Amino acid sequence: MPPCAIRLEHVWTSFGDKAVHKDINLCLPQGQILGLVGASGSGKTVLLREIIGLQIPTQGEVSVMGQSLTNITPGSELRLRNNCGVLFQKGALFSVLDVFENIAFPLRELGIRDEELIRHLVFMKLENVGLAARDAWLKPADLSGGMTKRVALARALIVEPPLLLLDEPTSGLDPISSEDFVELLSGLHRELKFTVVMVTHDLDILRDLCTQVAVLADHQLVAFGPLATVLSSKHPFVEQFFHNRRAERVFQFQETTHGQK
Repeated sequence: MPPCAIRLEHVWTSFGDKAVHKDINLCLPQGQILGLVGASGSGKTVLLREIIGLQIPTQGEVSVMGQSLTNITPGSELRLRNNCGVLFQKGALFSVLDVFENIAFPLRELGIRDEELIRHLVFMKLENVGLAARDAWLKPADLSGGMTKRVALARALIVEPPLLLLDEPTSGLDPISSEDFVELLSGLHRELKFTVVMVTHDLDILRDLCTQVAVLADHQLVAFGPLATVLSSKHPFVEQFFHNRRAERVFQFQETTHGQK
């Protein structure tokens, strides 16, 4: 089995008297795509912040790409963050910068000054995410929701990080744009072999893209594994989320199509 890209060991998180996580344990092998599911307030985004090192759990250990985040040195933390691409829920593009400069931003932050190299990498990533060269000079206000997600993905992948973190990547997209984004991410994953951790409530993403699913409820990790394993859980939140009428239609379609192959 591949080594763990993400390892959580006895992670507890509290804000004052409010417990968010209680004894979370997880090992996500490298190259997997994890869908993180949970009710509002279950601590999904908090866990994402802890994985990227923006927040420290109350107790327990988080390791990313073999590097423990406990007492990590500033130099190691910087290298680790440079190995993580992040796509925020609404894209979080810089409104004053055009598409080119938004995508180039991580390269400039790394101290790259070779403008020809920057230009080559930015236009290569634009092509990778299905955008045209002329789109480089648009401002974020000129982009559709789907284009915004693609630009944000290009920026997240510009340094080809081994780990990609996504927060509700299809939120706000229409069904066609959402499906296009899933196909895009799936193709890039096959090509680049990065590990993905994404917060999502999108049942189609969980069915079509995620190789692993983790469910947070009651402050704990109540289910983890391939979708089929999670569907067999008897926890009340899993039953409510994965076995309502719409979910049953989505996952019945999966069983039908698999049966036809």
